Amino acid sequence: MTFDLSQWIQHEVNQQTIPGAVVGIYKKNQLLYREAFGYAAVYPAKEKMTVDTVFDVASLTKVVCTTPLILQLIGNGKIHLHDRVSFFLPAFNRDDKKDITIYQLLTHTSGMRAHYPFYEMADKDVLNTIAELPLHNATGKQVEYSDLGFITLYYLIEAISETPFAEHAQTHLFERLEMSQTGFFPQAETCAATEYDPISKRWLKGIVHDENARHLGGISGHAGLFSTVKDLGNFMSMITNDGVYKGKQILATPVVELARSCFTENMGERRGLGWLLKSSGPSTCGDLFSQSSYGHTGFTGTSIWVDPQKDLHVIVLTNRVHFGRENQILRFRSRLHNRISTQFT
Repeated sequence: MTFDLSQWIQHEVNQQTIPGAVVGIYKKNQLLYREAFGYAAVYPAKEKMTVDTVFDVASLTKVVCTTPLILQLIGNGKIHLHDRVSFFLPAFNRDDKKDITIYQLLTHTSGMRAHYPFYEMADKDVLNTIAELPLHNATGKQVEYSDLGFITLYYLIEAISETPFAEHAQTHLFERLEMSQTGFFPQAETCAATEYDPISKRWLKGIVHDENARHLGGISGHAGLFSTVKDLGNFMSMITNDGVYKGKQILATPVVELARSCFTENMGERRGLGWLLKSSGPSTCGDLFSQSSYGHTGFTGTSIWVDPQKDLHVIVLTNRVHFGRENQILRFRSRLHNRISTQFT
């Protein structure tokens, strides 16, 4: 049986692969497709998904907020990629961390571990805890995707800008990109629900899903951001237009080009600055996106992928963790992008 894209996604919702989704597809920076499916919440009561539903975008925070703020600092001469983190954050003046660079945090080659349960700590001195933790790998030798690296970038951006992270992002990114529904503290009633929290005994709705981001008060460089398909479309319009949005230069063109270059060939995973680059193995953008493609995913069920060769970019927002963390999101993402490739390119 052959489905068009809308039928295909609705079939997946009916099969309970995901509770719901909002999908945006752009060709040559023009919107081709934007539709909502299924439910923003199933529990405790059903709520229909709409194209205006606000999602906890999880690790898309890394590329929609933290990375562009760093790229702005590079473009305006405040920092360079190979600056040592310890120059800005004295907590990193330790034998194993004093030489870690901004470049290594962005490319996930710092050697720091992927995750640490800061939310189990009594206090919130997260930066010093990161600095004290032993490295998991030698610095600069291999890719290990690390939330700790992007939490560190959050502190670094605050130190350099001398402004609270969320305020800096609002002023320098979201307002300029007309991303009016993007930020760290959304109105709960506008949001898709994520997981049931046994501690507070409630379904999380408008409260960040990531425990470490919650521990940090809802704001971090690795997770915590909420957004909509329209707002993310504005952001990606800027990225795919080499840093320009409606005639405004948000990011310098050379730094945008640099960010989607590969810095980690033969290091376990192909990485740009913040962005994941497609490899020859399995990919969440499927089998049919070109090798020049780049993107990112979020644990809650979100993703962005760009295929420069086909001049195509795709935003997929789901609340897949509403049905639990163990589901078929990886298969869903790959098959969906294959379906999009066959219908829109």
